[in-house]
Amino acid sequence: MKIQKLPSPNFSSRKGEQVDMIIIHIASLPAGEFGTGYVLDLFLNRLDLVAHPSFKALEGLKVSAHYFIDRKGKVIELVDPDQMAWHAGVSSFEGREGCNPFSIGIELEGTPDHRITERQYRLLQELCLLLMEHFPLITPERIVGHSDIAPGRKVDPGPLFPWARLREALEGRGKTNV
Repeated sequence: MKIQKLPSPNFSSRKGEQVDMIIIHIASLPAGEFGTGYVLDLFLNRLDLVAHPSFKALEGLKVSAHYFIDRKGKVIELVDPDQMAWHAGVSSFEGREGCNPFSIGIELEGTPDHRITERQYRLLQELCLLLMEHFPLITPERIVGHSDIAPGRKVDPGPLFPWARLREALEGRGKTNV
């Protein structure tokens, strides 16, 4: 898998905090925006607020995800996974508040009503395996949608996302080289 890495000044050290989960999001796009770079511009703070006034509230915010997988199968690393990406809002998982600093976020280009492409799915699976090898506390059960940590804050992969297929593919894998 080829990962395009984009340098970003918008990160801070994890300061010893151990990554133990992956949070998957769908980057909801306006009609006709697939493949236009719209979401990438949003994450890199180069959003044209004149052209996209609905995102005015996001002006000046830092990168909010570690990876972006577009519908054509391009994987872009926005923040090194050993660093902490900025995440907004309150989060909680398994009784622990503020789980965002322990997570790696992966954005999938799409909408909740559009099934991700098979290429996106295969690259997501491969990326999750790589991250599970690097961060041994991540298990398939700790690869979740955003609504699992902050209901109502951000769009999950949606009802068409193959959660069972992903977890089954990851079971027992990714821990062999740890």
